[in-house]
Amino acid sequence: MNKSLSAKSRFKGLKIAITGANGSLGKFLINKFKKNGAYIVGLTHSKKNNIQSDGFTPDDWIFWSCGEEKLLASRLANFDILILNHGFNPKANIDSNAINKALEINSTSHWKLIQIFEELAINKNALNKSIPKEIWINTSEAEMQIAFSPVYEITKHLIGELVSLKRISLLSEKSNSLIIKKLILGPFKSKLNPQGLLSPEYVAEKIIQKAEKKDYLIIVTPNPITHLLMPLIECIRIIYSKLINKIYST
Repeated sequence: MNKSLSAKSRFKGLKIAITGANGSLGKFLINKFKKNGAYIVGLTHSKKNNIQSDGFTPDDWIFWSCGEEKLLASRLANFDILILNHGFNPKANIDSNAINKALEINSTSHWKLIQIFEELAINKNALNKSIPKEIWINTSEAEMQIAFSPVYEITKHLIGELVSLKRISLLSEKSNSLIIKKLILGPFKSKLNPQGLLSPEYVAEKIIQKAEKKDYLIIVTPNPITHLLMPLIECIRIIYSKLINKIYST
């Protein structure tokens, strides 16, 4: 471990759980966080692929499946950061089975885990005014632009909108129990996207660098349009939400 790196990192000593930990990005997030002195637990549905090389293996594993989110509540209670990184890309498949699977994995499962972790954060905050919990959600660039997979785009846009609404709700309530970070990632090489332009190692490194700051949006992409439009989209969502709230409160 790079001692000089971990000594100055805000992640040193934190307990971090990562879904999709067996994926390309997941294993490099594990590697980078461990170099920063964090304790890492990988969440995965697959037991057969969980043997990784030194430095890419989490300190522990939790095996789970989408639809079992409530069973994770007690296991996640002591974590400081939860990173939602699991996903499913049906590519050109638009049949009902593909749509249902993508909705559950990319949208519904994420939303359930956000709610569970928020409740855990509120309970923790009520007991003691400690450092707030954080939840990071990988919605990807597919939230706002084409990804050559219609169903994937729809489900990523859905969870992206829900994350925005949750953040708006927390801001309006002036809640400091939970910090949300949205990961807007460009195309990187993975099983979901073998033709990705970026390396997962580069993306993981940039995520952690940017997450050292207090920014809500963590954008890692070579596309300048995303850097311009995503903050604008978030501002529009806030304005729209306030406008609707004002209309219905009069």
